[in-house]
Amino acid sequence: MAGRYGEDVLAGDWRRRKVTPEVDAEPDLVVEDADSGFCGAVVGFEAGAVVLEDRHGKRRNFPLLPAAFLLDGRPVTLRRPSRASVPTARRRTASGSVAVDNVRAQVAKASRIWVEGIHDAALVERIWGDDLRIEGVVVEPLDGIDALDAEVRGFAPGPTRRLGVLVDHLVPGSKESRIVARVNSPYVLVTGHPYVDVWQAVKPATLGIAAWPVVPPGQPWKEGVCAALGVAEPAGMWRHILSRVNSFADVETPLINAMERLIDFVTEPA
Repeated sequence: MAGRYGEDVLAGDWRRRKVTPEVDAEPDLVVEDADSGFCGAVVGFEAGAVVLEDRHGKRRNFPLLPAAFLLDGRPVTLRRPSRASVPTARRRTASGSVAVDNVRAQVAKASRIWVEGIHDAALVERIWGDDLRIEGVVVEPLDGIDALDAEVRGFAPGPTRRLGVLVDHLVPGSKESRIVARVNSPYVLVTGHPYVDVWQAVKPATLGIAAWPVVPPGQPWKEGVCAALGVAEPAGMWRHILSRVNSFADVETPLINAMERLIDFVTEPA
């Protein structure tokens, strides 16, 4: 009969048993459901359950059970606030995603996003930086893509080490399309936009011009643009371009679509 009731619940220092903290489920508090791994911000309550919304706008209901959620990696019990919270406008990141507060940037994952150069990296940071820090994804600039297939082999992509590559001027028949065709791995996604340079992915209206200048074939594109617009050097032009970009609304749709695909790809669970 000694083992019928298991261990003695009063054995040991029972006064120091850990108690799961209770946390008010305030709007925009970001938590993770411990069972499913679904991570999202608190957006409301329905039938005794809390409603969470993830970065893609997907919503799910979860019962307010003890120790059912993780906050900063630690178990918590969510409770409905005793007072009615005053609704506030949902803050958005530069990419248009719902901004999440009280969340630290994750430690960098093994997966990466590559872009062609430092201008591409700076523009991606300006628009998608908040999203990438939350996801723990690092963006690395390449020095062009001429040796892309060798670079990919050196990266050694795999199920937990995915690679996304953003390519300029990725159109049928281009040099870039032929280089990309040599990359063949289920753990690598190469996508891009049709513009000659990432500068051109910024909407002309953002810069106060009617259209990007047409640069004759054989002439360096950036230098040709600067000459047509009366700018002394590309460095000065780039500083002007970046200073005018504040959100996804300032860039063309093909760049937005390409980056969203890459982020989804490199953050897909193994």
